[in-house]
Amino acid sequence: MSRKVGLLLLAVAIAGALAGGVWFLKTRGHQSQMQFDTAKVERGRLIAKVTATGTLSAIVTVQVGTQVSGRIAALYADFNSPVKKGQVIAKIDPLLYEATVDQAKANLVAAEGNLVKSQVQAVDARRQFVRQKQLRDQKLNAQQDLDTAQANADAADAQVKASEGAVEQARAALRQAQVNLDYTSIVSPTKGTVISRNVDVGQTVAASLQAPTLFLIAEDLSKMQVDTSVAESDIGRLKPNMEATFTVDAYPSQVFRGVVRQIRQAPQTVQNVVTYDAVIDVDNSELKLMPGMTANATFVYAQKDDVVKVPNAALRFRPPPGMLAAIAGQRNHAPGSPGRAGGGAEPPDRRTVYILAQDQPAPRRIHIGISDGTFTEVTDGDVQPGELAVTDAVGGPPTGIAAGLRRGL
Repeated sequence: MSRKVGLLLLAVAIAGALAGGVWFLKTRGHQSQMQFDTAKVERGRLIAKVTATGTLSAIVTVQVGTQVSGRIAALYADFNSPVKKGQVIAKIDPLLYEATVDQAKANLVAAEGNLVKSQVQAVDARRQFVRQKQLRDQKLNAQQDLDTAQANADAADAQVKASEGAVEQARAALRQAQVNLDYTSIVSPTKGTVISRNVDVGQTVAASLQAPTLFLIAEDLSKMQVDTSVAESDIGRLKPNMEATFTVDAYPSQVFRGVVRQIRQAPQTVQNVVTYDAVIDVDNSELKLMPGMTANATFVYAQKDDVVKVPNAALRFRPPPGMLAAIAGQRNHAPGSPGRAGGGAEPPDRRTVYILAQDQPAPRRIHIGISDGTFTEVTDGDVQPGELAVTDAVGGPPTGIAAGLRRGL
């Protein structure tokens, strides 16, 4: 009796295992059906734009340095100070330079005295020469005496010229000393606003090798510019006089407007990435914008209304090899069908999208136009608004689709 019960239990276990296997295979087969992510083809407005980041700065910025070395004795301008052209904004201790001027004046007086002495000696030498010449004419002296007198007169004339040169050198040295003394008063070369001060009273500055920058003056903060870094792939879409908009973190809800003044041809390469500077002129009459702010700029280079547009994800979608082979097998040699379905290199203005119809993706060849980064314009092709474009495929092998396509052959 126990043997019969054991056989019965074994039979029940085998039947349960078979039923579970059938259920597992059915479930796995169901799960192997490919699922598609889709997005609608739409009709509407399309704005093509280029985005870039940049930095605000004054149109004209002047670095004010010093021509002479010394200790800063006084400062007459600070950050944000408005200054006028010619206004004294700093003073270097002038004591050493005043002493140099006094020494140069004394040297000039001495040189002028030597000049007078040389002139007197020249007059006397010339008089001696005349006297010796008269005596020689009367044959009352030797020729040698006359030659000596002439040489002395010529040498005295030369000494006068040397003394005149020494006087000019002393005057030049005095002028140089006076100029250096004047340079101890540092003046603003332009009208504007001080945006940077790099020295303090008591600090010593040295101008022996390079003039140190003491102040940075912005000429007119009511007119500013944005220097943007535009990628080389986008720079061809920008033109001078193109309108641009930008935002800054200080005023995130406000959009500022400007005009592209210049596209500079000097490339900037950072980590093998090439960018170009597109300069935007900005009106800052309200003085909200400050130098150094980061601007997020947008350049609109094309805009169209009421166009058919497909998601860019649909343009990037490529079906798995099994589904692609099945689609190609079904449509190969069909009248009016394209020679390929998503394979090979696409021309720049041609793309293949897959439209989901009756739960099966069907390839459509289209011509494309402008893009805003999310949608792309369809200029020609059998794609209608409201249709579902395939953007991704997930799941197992497309056995059901392949079988359905084979039935359609």
